[in-house]
Amino acid sequence: LALLLRAGALAADMFIAEERTVGASLGRDNIRKGAISVVVGMGLVLLFMLAYYRVFGLAANVALTANLVLLVAVMSGLSATLTLPGIAGIVLTVGMAVDANVLIFSRIREELKNKMSPQAAINAGFERAFVTIMDANLTTLLVAVILYSIGTGPVKGFAITLCIGIAASMFTAVFVSRTIFDSFMSRKKLDNLSI
Repeated sequence: LALLLRAGALAADMFIAEERTVGASLGRDNIRKGAISVVVGMGLVLLFMLAYYRVFGLAANVALTANLVLLVAVMSGLSATLTLPGIAGIVLTVGMAVDANVLIFSRIREELKNKMSPQAAINAGFERAFVTIMDANLTTLLVAVILYSIGTGPVKGFAITLCIGIAASMFTAVFVSRTIFDSFMSRKKLDNLSI
């Protein structure tokens, strides 16, 4: 078999579906484009949250920025190399963090429709959304652990970034956002909330 392979005389005909030449700059270019996609995606998410949720969107944006800073800090502390799958994990983390804030805000809206006071609606919104957020993040974390255990190379990098991002997302969505709302509510006594 080795002699046949060396000679190039295989019995099966070969059909070339696609052929590419990859240079050394391709990896650098993909990393640059990936970083641009993170910045553009994050910017669009920040603008949407601010436009749609107003003051609450500002709190969500602070939590989202803290999430990204925590993620990059932990990866830097682990001396992780930023690869294309790692960037994909960061983008997915941004989506997960926004999802948690949207869940919380939807619950707060529901409580306000039930004629609760603003402070009671915020408390109930965070408490009722916590179970859903925990469930979604634990499911994703389980998948990331499975990816890490059976994956190789780039898949493991994606899984590690996703695990760190989920932990940061849970912390920022539940605790950072809650701290921002509690400090805001302690300074101002509101009779109604616009969300």
